[in-house]
Amino acid sequence: MKSYYGEETKKALKNFPFSVPNVDKEFILSIIKVKKACALANYTAHNLSLEVKNAIVKACDEVLKGGYEREFPLSNFQGGAGTAINMNVNEVLASRATEILNNKVKVHPNDDVNGSQSTNDVNPSALKISTFYLLENLEKELSSLIGSFQKKSKEFKNINKLARTHLQDAIPTTLGKEFEVYAEVLKKHESQIKMAQDLSKILNLGGTAIGDSLNASPIYIKEVYKELNKITGGKFSRAKNLMARTSSQTDFLIISQVVVSLSVDLSKIANDFKFMASGPNGGIGEIILPELQKGSSIMPGKVNPVMPETVNQLYYLVSGNNISIEKATEASELELGVMLPIIIDKLIGSIRLMTEVIIQFNKLCVEGVKANKERCTYHLENSTAYATILVPRLGYDVVSQIVKRSISTGKTLREIVVGESHLTESDFNKIINSYKLLR
Repeated sequence: MKSYYGEETKKALKNFPFSVPNVDKEFILSIIKVKKACALANYTAHNLSLEVKNAIVKACDEVLKGGYEREFPLSNFQGGAGTAINMNVNEVLASRATEILNNKVKVHPNDDVNGSQSTNDVNPSALKISTFYLLENLEKELSSLIGSFQKKSKEFKNINKLARTHLQDAIPTTLGKEFEVYAEVLKKHESQIKMAQDLSKILNLGGTAIGDSLNASPIYIKEVYKELNKITGGKFSRAKNLMARTSSQTDFLIISQVVVSLSVDLSKIANDFKFMASGPNGGIGEIILPELQKGSSIMPGKVNPVMPETVNQLYYLVSGNNISIEKATEASELELGVMLPIIIDKLIGSIRLMTEVIIQFNKLCVEGVKANKERCTYHLENSTAYATILVPRLGYDVVSQIVKRSISTGKTLREIVVGESHLTESDFNKIINSYKLLR
């Protein structure tokens, strides 16, 4: 079968024959969209003939529909700021456009497909286009997860349980309130994702090599954004200072850190799930996670918290990717961020995996989690949680002694207070219930 890529792609295959995945398909398709917009803008700016423009646009449309995946075989681990990636796309589109023109006109990968462009403005712009839509999908799935936590908070609203600080008995709460907190904690990340999307909409396209728009006319620059937004359905805009966006790539670092921040809160929630579900008999056992698979090849009946553990590992991976992005961003030199390939790989990978894990965590864990009301009540009644509520009535020092007696004798606070003070069972319940009313 004929290959549409040319000599520059073949050189890159020899130079970077590494055992890592190929350049992400999402990123390649974003470059194709940029190339289509550039061809249309170059025609308007009188840089391309009608027939060459039409041929390039048709080639772009074909690739976007699919079936050309084998034409983009380059490793995502490479030097040169991603020039090989851009040239690979240029060669494929030029070859196919030439074929569309029945070889009567030779479409040039640099002069025609890459006209008015540079790798240095095409690749960062394509990455931002990719991240914008990946973040859009992430926000959608996060919103769904938040909705699941809100539903569970209502389902569990009347289940009293022990709240813990420093993993020690604290005060009473409800399981519903804990799940409500999870929803609220995650809500703040929705606005952070939208902020990251806003960063993704600001491109350096039209800046060419260093951001000073060498070989890119004002007409072309104006038209390329108009055409790009038609193609993508987005609202991408030109940065006020194209050189600044070309020499610094911290926008990508900020986007990455938004993803890491979300993964931190998700991992904390996953840890809470593991703690509350521990047992079933030798642990806390206040919630019951769905049984998804056998937990052991040797221990019968064992069930592991596989989805919360997956969320934990997501945090490890995403935070590691962020370190790579931070280092690659810091390595920008003078007029150019030269380490873009690793940023492309790690950023797209982080956002995509985050979205996929959230879908699974929501569907296979959160939606199916159940409350063990009996265990929640047992831990609450046999804890020292009521101590703080009793302080206004009995005083801190008296209650401290009651707590010590409870720990040493194994009696509950209720038993000691009712049995050894002037308070009756009715009095005790009124004090506890008054706290519940305040909530």
